[in-house]
Amino acid sequence: MSDRSTSWLPSPPARPSVPRYVAPLPAWLESVGLRFALPIVVVNLVGTAFGFWYYGFHPLPLSDPPIVWQFAGTPPAMWVFVPDSPVATGFIALALGLWLVDRQNDYVTALAFLGCWKLGLWTPFVLVAFADGFLATTPLPMYLFLFVSHLGMAVEGFLLYRVSTFPRRAVAVAVGWYVLNDVVDYFLPIVGTPHHTLVPGQARLAEGFGFTHPSPTHEIAAAGAVFLTVTGAALALATARSRPQG
Repeated sequence: MSDRSTSWLPSPPARPSVPRYVAPLPAWLESVGLRFALPIVVVNLVGTAFGFWYYGFHPLPLSDPPIVWQFAGTPPAMWVFVPDSPVATGFIALALGLWLVDRQNDYVTALAFLGCWKLGLWTPFVLVAFADGFLATTPLPMYLFLFVSHLGMAVEGFLLYRVSTFPRRAVAVAVGWYVLNDVVDYFLPIVGTPHHTLVPGQARLAEGFGFTHPSPTHEIAAAGAVFLTVTGAALALATARSRPQG
């Protein structure tokens, strides 16, 4: 259990000795991030709410149908696989929130790390790879917001090794979840068509659920996702190896 001050600013746990590639952020930046964990939790919760709205859950404005855009074109049974980035920001909000109340959960933390690594870098990757298509339909301020905010996800993920030892069983659960996401997003959708975040060139099918997945856009997006799942798993396991396991 970490030491706490009487202030609303928590005292970060001691920085363990780990390889630089596991902890690329400066120690002072990690400590600032953990001291301001509560605002980071709030920002990520706001990001989660915005993300669900972005994918098509529209309680507001009242003039919209409640379900639009990608949610509307996806079978409800597969909705859990659609809002990948909002789920990742929800995981890190929950991971840091649980740490703040001394109920840290290794499974949530591992899911948060892998999600922030994968989605924090996949979105900038496709925004650059398909920049012409995105900029043709996305206002520049929104494009830049999506780019910078997702990079921030990847950065904040590197705070988490300070609050968890990344037990291998927790890493295995996180890897299993994101491998399953890759399978249904790109290779075997189970119901409907693949469920990855829509990228330029896709269109909703005229009948039923699903979207077109033109080549080579689909393959490029898939390659980025699989690469980040593999590298994220390797980083999480490297963190586990470098931390004493309880």
